[in-house]
Parts: sequence; structure tokens; C-alpha cells
Amino acid sequence: MSSAEVSALEQRTRAAERAMKRLQAEFESLPQYKKLGLSDAHAHDEGPELAMGDALEKTFTENAKLKYQLKTLTRALDAEKKAKAATPAAASIAPTIPGKHAENYLHLVTQLFVTAIETAFPGVAADPMVAPCTAKIENPGMYQCNAAMGLCKELKGRPDAPKSPRDVATKLIAAAPKPDYVEKYEIAGPGFINIFIKRAAVASQVSNILNVGVLPPAVPQVKVIVDYSSPNIAKEMHVGHLRSTIIGNCLAQVLKFVGHDVLALNHVGDWGTQFGMLIAHLKDKFPDFATVSPPISDLQAFYKQSKKRFDEEPEFNKRAHVEVVKLQSGDPEVTKAWQLICDVSRKEFADIYARLGVTDLHERGESFYQSRMKAVVEDLTKKGLIEDDKENPGRKIMWTNLTTSRIPLIIVKSDGGFTYDTSDLAALRHRLDEEKAEWVIYVVDTGQSEHFNLVFAGARKAGIYDPSVTRVDHVGFGVVLGGDGKKYKTRSGETVRLKDLLDEGVERAQEALQRKAAERAERGQEAIELTEAERQKVYSAVAYGCIKYADLSHNRINDYTFSFDKMLDDKGNTAVYLLYAYTRIRSIVRQPAVQHVDLAAAAKSTAIELVHAKEWQLAQLLVRFPEVVFKILKDLLPNVLCDYLYDLSTAFSEFYDNCYVIEKDAAGTATVNISRLLLTEATARVMERCFALLNISTVEKM
Repeated sequence: MSSAEVSALEQRTRAAERAMKRLQAEFESLPQYKKLGLSDAHAHDEGPELAMGDALEKTFTENAKLKYQLKTLTRALDAEKKAKAATPAAASIAPTIPGKHAENYLHLVTQLFVTAIETAFPGVAADPMVAPCTAKIENPGMYQCNAAMGLCKELKGRPDAPKSPRDVATKLIAAAPKPDYVEKYEIAGPGFINIFIKRAAVASQVSNILNVGVLPPAVPQVKVIVDYSSPNIAKEMHVGHLRSTIIGNCLAQVLKFVGHDVLALNHVGDWGTQFGMLIAHLKDKFPDFATVSPPISDLQAFYKQSKKRFDEEPEFNKRAHVEVVKLQSGDPEVTKAWQLICDVSRKEFADIYARLGVTDLHERGESFYQSRMKAVVEDLTKKGLIEDDKENPGRKIMWTNLTTSRIPLIIVKSDGGFTYDTSDLAALRHRLDEEKAEWVIYVVDTGQSEHFNLVFAGARKAGIYDPSVTRVDHVGFGVVLGGDGKKYKTRSGETVRLKDLLDEGVERAQEALQRKAAERAERGQEAIELTEAERQKVYSAVAYGCIKYADLSHNRINDYTFSFDKMLDDKGNTAVYLLYAYTRIRSIVRQPAVQHVDLAAAAKSTAIELVHAKEWQLAQLLVRFPEVVFKILKDLLPNVLCDYLYDLSTAFSEFYDNCYVIEKDAAGTATVNISRLLLTEATARVMERCFALLNISTVEKM
């Protein structure tokens, strides 16, 4: 955190405000606008297309995001200043606290060039465009600033404008601070600036991994709510719940790792008209349910039976509707039946979550928000935001300011019941007002994008949610496909139950690993000794790890094809390859030649040497871990972590193939290179942390 960072964001915010005003002026100049007589005061409360152009809406949203970031950064800077004022200057708190945070070099270098742009070209607010250097050239810089060409265009026409991007780059280098960790700046090509970090600085950060731990980047701490999984009571979890559960859990792990106060919520479907038929069927099948717990072992079959009766038996259908009314009014007997049905589902959900390693997921279903929905309707009515739906008598609707949709929010159904729109408005208000969340994340498939866009727009209009104060994200994801390119289903065309999917995964993992062991034996390689308990642990770890990694390694926005054959391949970017790589690294420290080495003592006394190109390549990747975590926080894309883990594993393989860690002479005497052994251990620890954030269990042998 720095004043320069806040200053840069202030400039970006002012630039966005100027763009918004310019677009507003252009929009008001349109003949249609003037004819309608719309004024700036109505720009955000008229009907859809009349309110503002798409470009203006986009700029308005971006400006709100910038204001939110600015507020967060300013608050952190104020806290930093207070801490400094309360302590002697020599003990003032730095943005990155040693022992608590790891240095984020990408962030640090970006700030250097924010300062350089401000100094070299006053009044110009531009993104420094600093990124890791990926150029395939000998001895590239660790980072590269790519702002010169854009700045050259922006400065064109000014009296003192540089003549070329290289001239811009020259001025930026002259203006850029050069702290101790920077070795040099060099101009490459038409104006790219390569930034070289000192090897000693990188080596020091690798030593910190060993001596202090794999630490997160420094970020302002906030209260975050992550809404994910959300199965329906009385229905089994299926493959459709897989992505929300895996992605949501991963994001929650990352958020906790950086120190946020995280509350993971499971918005289960535990309310609605379907419970009327379930309760009526329960009373018919188990009339003594209130005193004797009904032996419902297959709730899915129980649901299908009640649904069949609901569709085919008019008298049962009427009783089901009566039971719904009783449930909504709080009838004790009906409430008891509802709780029994919910408890059966909870046990099934708990088994799935245990197998996937999902913990700290708190159930807060639709029933929780019933009373709060009434309060939301009352509040919206008082504010004059609800109107009668002329096409559906009795139905109450609310129009939003969303220019991309002509669909209203349905607040009250014609029968007086509430809807998902009402429920989600009530949930968001509760999370912001009562839970005091500063960031709310919904991990729900992209098919619900329009719904959430409407809900968020409605919440803004109702004063429930202010995007300049609170961050709210819909983390959408694509569907799971089968080999035929259609939604993944069983051969009979039914939805795949999640329990069956996990069971098959364990069976497939066992077959693949046994086949691998047989191939090792055929090649005359020594068998890896495992107890039966260890083998079962490996089968489960590989199976569940493969399923999770196959999902997380894809960009969540896209659909992906589910294939056990690809998941269990031990080559390429798969969990099997990475777990094998990890166990290979761990096997190095178990070798007899290394047994005498005290790694903890060596980490404190031995300077890590980064002489060989592969040592340097690996070390750079290790210290980039904090910036990878930071990028996930920004974009909420777990595949970024998977890509990093794969790159790290590949870099280690190249390092190990080119740089001896343990070398034996002709007589068989082993020599251990302590510096490289420490680099190996640091790699294992960073990989462990990556696996933990992905919630994939590791094994020492496989």
C-alpha cells in the first residue's frame, strides 16, 4: 500500500468520471433524447433504453468499481498512517509485514512505473502495463513495462511530446525509482522496458519460504461472503452441483489464505410448493412420523413417488397445497415433517462434502429469508418501486435501471407467494446490513447471469447495494459436457448423481494406478511399498484430486468435457502428473544421502545460489506465487493457480534434469548440493500450498 497507488487510482477514477460526463453530453445531444425531454436528473431512474446508452452504463459501472477500489485503498492507507503515528519512525509499519506477507514484485514494480509516469508526464493517468516477461530470449528481465507505445499516442500533439515509443521509454527509465531489489532497466525493441530484479533479492525471498513459510500478498482485510453449492432438499446432488461446489470452495480457500474474514454459505432450496407434496406423501406413508423416525433411505425415489401422485391424483394435489399453507403459517406438525425431510437430505449432502473435503460451509436456505422477504416487499412498496403487473392481475413487479434487459423483477406472485427475485434481494440485504459483508460472491452457473444482473440492478435502485462501497460478484461458470458435446448424463439420459461420479472416480483411479505399478514392474523398477490404508488414501486422493483439477484448470466461464481418461493421464496438465511430480520431489529428501541434512538449520545458514539458468528460472517462479494469488482475487479465476502450478512443476523438472541435487562419483560416494536441495524443498512447499488452495489432498508416495 502506498500514496502513489492511491494517487494513481484517483487519477483513473477522475478519468472515468470525465468519460462518463462526455458520454452523457453526447447522449443528451441525440435528437431522440431531446424529443423525449429527459434530463440528467432522470438518467438513472427512467425505463430501460431511455435512461442511458450502453456505453454510458458501462462507464458508470466501471467508475463505481474504481470508487470501491479507491475507498478500500484509502482506508488501508489511513490505517497505515495511524499505525505509523502511534509508533516510532524506525518501527513504522510497512505495507508488506515481514513474517506475515510475501513481497509481490509485480505490484512493487507496477508502483515504480506509476511514479515514473506521474514524474515524466505530469497530468497523464495511464496504466503502466507491467507484466511478467515471457519473451523467449536469452536472459530476459523478470518483468516488462509495455506502456510506452500507448503513452506515445496519448501524448501526441503536445509541445513536448516524445517522438517515438523509445523516447517515451527513455524518459520513463530516467524517472523510475530504483530501489535495492532492482538490478537495472533496459529498453528492448520499439519501446518495451525490461525490468531486472537482483538475484540476491529473489534468493532472499526463496529463503523466506523455507524460514517463515509460504505467505500471502498484503491486501486490505474485509468481510467476504461466498455463496456456493446450493443443492435442493429432497433431491440428490448431481453433476450440476459439482462446479459450484469445487469453484466456490477453492475461492473461499484463497480468500481465507490472504486473511479475509470469510463466511461460506450454502443457499439450499429448502422451501417452496414441492414440500407440500412431500409432506402429504410422508403423512400417508408414515402416519406415526412424529414419534417414529421414518426409514427413508432413498429420498430421490420418495420425491419421484410424491411427484407422480401430485400430477395424477387431484385429491392428493389439493392436500399438497393445503400442507404448503400450513408450512408457511408455522403449523408444528407440518414443520416437524419438513424438518425430517430436510435432515435426510443434510446427511446425504454431508457425505458428499466430506468426500470432497468441503468444510466450514454453513447452511442458510431459502426458509431463513421468509420473514426478511416480507420486510423487503414493505420497503420497496414504501419507496414506490413496486407496481401491479397489468398482464398478470395480482402480481407485483419492479423495474430496474438495467439498459440491457426489458424484464422486470417479479416481487410477489399472483397467488401472493414470493419468488427467487424476492429471496435473492432479501438475502443480499441481510448479507450487507446484518452480516456486514463488504464483498459478496455468488458462485452460480452462467445460465443465471441475467437473473443476477437484474437482482443487483434492483438492489442498487432500492438502495440495498452501492457498488462504490461494496463489491458484489456473480462468479458464473459453464456446464459439464459429455463426450458427445451435450450435457453430461448417464447412458439412459438421466442426470449423473454426484455420489456415483465419485465412486466411479475411485474405481478408475485404482485401475490406473495398478496399471502403472504393473508397468513399473515390467521395466524392472523397484516397487513402491504401500500399506493397504496408504493405497486407499492414494486412490481417493487421486480420484477426487483429478475431478477437482479437471474442473479448476479450465477457465470457469467455458464449458468443459468430462473425461476420466484425460483426467487420469499422467502426462500434461493433470492432477495425476502434478501429484507424481510432487511425490518425486518429496522422494528426494528421503534418499539416504540427504537423511543427515538438517534442512531447517541449512535454510538459516546457507545462501541460495542462483547461478545456473534453470535455478534462476525456478526461483523466479517461486517468488511469483503472491502475484498469482493477487490475480485470483482480482479476476476470481482458479485456473490461474492451476496454470502456475503446472508451470512450476515443469520448471522444477527442467531444473532437476540440468542441475544435480545429489551427485555420486565413480565410487558411489554421494555429494549433496545444499543450495539446490533447499530450492527443491521450497518448490515442494509452494506446491503444497497450491494444492491446499485447490483443496486437493497430497500424498508422500504413490
